[in-house]
Amino acid sequence: MRRQLFARRPEGQVALDICFECQAIWFDHFESSQLTPGATIELFRAINERADTPARPVAEAAACPVCRRRLQLTHDIQRSNRFVYHRCPERHGRFTSFFQFLREKEFVRSLSPAEVTKLRATCTQVRCSSCGAPVNIERDAACGYCRAPLAILDADAVQRTLDALSQKERAKAAPDPAAAIDAILAGQRTRRRLGRYEAGHAEDGVDLVREVLGLLTIEL
Repeated sequence: MRRQLFARRPEGQVALDICFECQAIWFDHFESSQLTPGATIELFRAINERADTPARPVAEAAACPVCRRRLQLTHDIQRSNRFVYHRCPERHGRFTSFFQFLREKEFVRSLSPAEVTKLRATCTQVRCSSCGAPVNIERDAACGYCRAPLAILDADAVQRTLDALSQKERAKAAPDPAAAIDAILAGQRTRRRLGRYEAGHAEDGVDLVREVLGLLTIEL
């Protein structure tokens, strides 16, 4: 794991342990809720920088780094958003995948039927954002392996985070999230407007969450 510092609210820093090989984060108790909006965006960038690294599955007998007790798979809910993680039974912390962290923070939502139809007009296959398996969207609207529905970043949730940035942080903020999502779904060329996305990436089985995340973190 790699330890990285992020801004804590109301002040100070949070030292997060990030496993890029597992594409997951170890949060000590309450650390997830202590991140500032700017720190959340910085964490977006750290996640995106390793977006092409194949995820290593979490071992069934994974242990807490503090007490060495076996971590327990836990199902949780934030408002209407369901997510999972592996927690220490002694409450020392939890191990959360990048994708589940985005679900916890309500940055990820399922595609609407209209968005699925729009996506089908530009590509035939995407990668599941949860497990990485290929999904044939001409036939399915959910992963055939883990049954996770097709998902994408929620423009409104990302915009609320961007709006909460300080003036200095906002000067470095990313492109309009709604425009980024529309660009991915429509397969548009957006090099001049958004940075580097080109039509055709979806044909390689793109991860919709990571692709939009990449556009949103280019200028940070």
